[in-house]
Amino acid sequence: MAASGLLLTRPTVLPGFGPALGFTIFYLSLIVLIPLSAVFLMTAGMGWDAFVAAAFSPRVLASYRLSFGGSLIAALINAVFGLLVAWVLVRYRFPGRKIVDAMVDLPFALPTAVAGIALTAIYARNGLLGQYLEPMGLKVAFSPVGVIVAMVFIGLPFVVRTVQPVLQDLDKEVEEAATSLGATRVQTFLRVILPTILPALLTGFALAFARAVGEYGSIIFIAGNIPMVSEIAPLLIVVKLEQYDYAGATAIATVMLAVSFLMLLAINLLQRWNRRRLSGE
Repeated sequence: MAASGLLLTRPTVLPGFGPALGFTIFYLSLIVLIPLSAVFLMTAGMGWDAFVAAAFSPRVLASYRLSFGGSLIAALINAVFGLLVAWVLVRYRFPGRKIVDAMVDLPFALPTAVAGIALTAIYARNGLLGQYLEPMGLKVAFSPVGVIVAMVFIGLPFVVRTVQPVLQDLDKEVEEAATSLGATRVQTFLRVILPTILPALLTGFALAFARAVGEYGSIIFIAGNIPMVSEIAPLLIVVKLEQYDYAGATAIATVMLAVSFLMLLAINLLQRWNRRRLSGE
């Protein structure tokens, strides 16, 4: 009994675990859970027919396709080129490397409205790049392509900063051992490097996707906001709020919240499966 009493009263590594856990749950509830619950509660009072009419009208469905489809495409692009940028920053030494490394964080610090105006000025018909792209039949500004470009811009740092530490910790001797055993560069990357960085890459992909889905400021300037063409779901929420249609705004927000949660849950399950597969090997 005395020994068990000593075990119960022995201080832990993190003293005050109970109060700290209670404060953490209270803070998360106050900042995250209660506001999200309010969205569902406001939607629950609408009735099913009103909810379907507000959340699944043709205009709203078109905005869903652009928001989620564009975010998926942008996240895939960032997964490829973000990995390439992280690889260059970790494995190579070149003049101006620290400047390039700092520029990766620029979308974090840059106000989204400034980013949207800058992208519009570059890709507009008379812009720096738009004046050459539009005569070739590639219209970027005021089109869905411009939306994807803005999503790529704001999502790239998430992939780079997630993959970069894993690449830094990856032992080069493992690659040298694979090469000494006759593996080609492609085989070394696919069988040695990629399985190691895949969980981090999937995490960066998920973060870039979630960031793009909720992006507003940098997109509305370059999108053109044409209904059924280049109108994103967050913009429709703002439009509904400006029209004092709070029920319609919360209905759209509920659908976006549910789909985003399911996507992140699927990616987290995929990460867990990949970790178990690697540990089983």
